[in-house]
Amino acid sequence: MDAVTGRHIGAGDGTPESHWQRWLQSRALPRLAPRELLPPGARAVIVAPHPDDEVLAAGGLLAHAAALGRSALVIAVTDGEASHAGSTRWPPGRLAARRRAETRLALARLGSGAAVLRAGLADGRVAAQADALHALLLRTLRPSDRVFTTWALDGHPDHEATGRTTRAAAAQLGARVYEVPVWGWHWAACGDARMPWARACLVALSPQAVARKSAALQAFASQWEHDPGCPDTPILRASMRARALRPFELVFA
Repeated sequence: MDAVTGRHIGAGDGTPESHWQRWLQSRALPRLAPRELLPPGARAVIVAPHPDDEVLAAGGLLAHAAALGRSALVIAVTDGEASHAGSTRWPPGRLAARRRAETRLALARLGSGAAVLRAGLADGRVAAQADALHALLLRTLRPSDRVFTTWALDGHPDHEATGRTTRAAAAQLGARVYEVPVWGWHWAACGDARMPWARACLVALSPQAVARKSAALQAFASQWEHDPGCPDTPILRASMRARALRPFELVFA
């Protein structure tokens, strides 16, 4: 992870959610309602490096988009086939199929009818395929879209490449883009100056949207389960479940 030196995703749960909650509550961050973020006529587009990132980053917003009657699109950059390297239980082809099914279940639990466009890029190699992703985004995005993707300094190479590429394509088309930290909550400390707090906004979620997001995250069973053949599993951690219960989602505008 040479590209993410200093933003290391280590073992364990990282910065405790209780610390984040206290710190965020002490800040006067701007707040947005989902209907402000997704005005009539706007389409919510989530550009997700891996299956589950669409829920971790913007699951609550997808639930609100459905409730507001807004159309939505998930662009699945990879199928997440490399999360269990060396596993005999989850060889890449089988894992990719499972993770595609988990995304469908998660969207159903969100109450979202979002279409899913699969880019088919290789998991772990998004930076090397950024030109292909950029071209796909230029063909797919509209100026009226509200685009949400992973933060360009999130600490995972695929997240960072996806964030950079999405922001560049959206800027070229005139679409509004928001970056969302996913792994940043893990490696950063409260108030960490590497997080662009000046661009941060909190998107308020209803209790119903929070409940749907939490249920949707549980759909990714392959990422929650321990695989005896993969010492780094489970991929998702207890801290992810705690963050999914937040009454807001944070975006960098």
